[in-house]
Parts: sequence; structure tokens; C-alpha cells
Amino acid sequence: MKIPKKLKPLVEDGLIDEVVRPLMSGKEAAVFIVRCGSDIRCAKVYKDAATRSFKQAVQYQEGRKVRNSRRQRAMEKGSKFGRKQQEEVWHNAEVDALTRLARAGVRVPESYGCIDGVLLMELIKDEHGNAAPRLNDVGMSEEQAIEDHYVVMHYVKLMLVEGLVHGDLSEFNVLVDEYGPVIIDLPQAVDAAANNHSRSMLERDVGNMTSYYGQFAPELLETRYAQEMWALYEEGELTAETQLTGEHVDDAESADVDTLLEDIKAVLAEEDERQQRLQDALEDDD
Repeated sequence: MKIPKKLKPLVEDGLIDEVVRPLMSGKEAAVFIVRCGSDIRCAKVYKDAATRSFKQAVQYQEGRKVRNSRRQRAMEKGSKFGRKQQEEVWHNAEVDALTRLARAGVRVPESYGCIDGVLLMELIKDEHGNAAPRLNDVGMSEEQAIEDHYVVMHYVKLMLVEGLVHGDLSEFNVLVDEYGPVIIDLPQAVDAAANNHSRSMLERDVGNMTSYYGQFAPELLETRYAQEMWALYEEGELTAETQLTGEHVDDAESADVDTLLEDIKAVLAEEDERQQRLQDALEDDD
């Protein structure tokens, strides 16, 4: 196949020996199966900011800082240099998140580094050695849905303990291999403590996953894992060993109409984006 422009330097430098085929294309990147020596891996080619359709990037970047003050000022001013630096931060955020989450016990693809807007990483395979399917392409029994939902909630908890919220978690950003769910697509992961939207993002992530698994196990729709996790996180009581119950009782005195309205807006916006993802997935299949 014709080698994509952004992959040519990696081929010329010997980091990639062969571009096997496209795997998928999403709102932020295109993914290719590549051969590196005797290993079959993935090359995630990030789309340029001008063509990337990922919404609300500024919201996700809130709280992200760089050590170099000149770079930070340029990013804040939005200069050409600053925009380039912002893109590097966006790309490197995924490498950082993959490394931190793997260390924390979350199943994510192994990262081999990001070079000039291309992330080389492990290819997650199914039991037959083929590229593992996304969760949205997988059906399951009620028992399996309950089991896998709890596994994903455990991973979301470990992320939060690590101080991260995925921010775009859905059935389209989870792969399923013979051992269960694998979390992918993390360039937009946010700092739970530094980003003012982290709680609503956590609730949206958990809501997306619960809605999907709830198709197969309706009892899951009654769970409140996000609220339980966030309450424990705010109190400093959430740890990797915390046993979640999926139950939570709101403090009536803390009810906030403005927050409720923001949540409603977030749900509506999320539904629009979910529909777009579904359309993208259908186009990928074509």
C-alpha cells in the first residue's frame, strides 16, 4: 500500500519496516497496522488540529502545564510556535497517560514512543491473532456484561486514583481481547485535580459505559459508580484497594441547579458526539 506521508520518515529511519494496512480512522487520528522487525504493531497518526474533528479541545487542555515557561507563554498566546507546542503536548499526553495507567494496573496498549505526531504502540489482538474488535462490535450475555462492566469501573477507579480522567470513554474507545476490556485513546485525558470539568467528564465516561453494558444487563443502569468514586476521591479515601459498590446517596443540601443544568447540557452534547462516532464507525466499516 502507499505509505502515508507522516509514516514515511519512520520507514526511512528504520523504525517501521512495513505499513501493512489501515486499521481504523477516527475524529483525532488514523491507525495503521505496521511491522517493526518481527513485531506487528500499531502506528497512530494524529490528524492536524485544523482537520481534527475532536470537539472542545480547550476544555480538555485546561490544567495542562509545561515546564518551559517560554513554551507555556507561547501556548497561552496562541502563536504559530505556541500552536505547534500545544500539538506536541496533546500527543505526548497520550504517551504519558499510557505509561502511568499501565503502571497503575489499567489494561492499555503498551507505548513505544511518539515521533513527529506518530504514536507507535502495541497491537491488541483477539484469540485468533487478529486485531481485537472495539466494544461496540461485541455482543455478550448478561453475566458477561456485569463482569466486564465491573472491570471497566475498576479501571476508571484506578485512573482516578492516578489522578486522571479519560474524558472520552465509550464503547468506541474500548477494545476486547480474550482477557477482557482494554482502554484506548487517551490524548484528551485530564488532570482530575486541575481541570474544573473533571467531575462531569468522569460522570459522562461512566454513564457511557454503563449505558452500553446496560443493554445486556439492565440492572447496571441503576448503579452510581461515578458519584461513589468522586465522593471518595474528594474525601481522599479512594485507593486502588477500594471495593466499589455502585451505590451512592446524594447530600440533599448540596443540590445545585446550575450544576444540574450543566450536566443536562453535557448529556445533550455527548449524545450528539455519540451519534457522530456511530456515523464514523459506519463509514469505517464501509
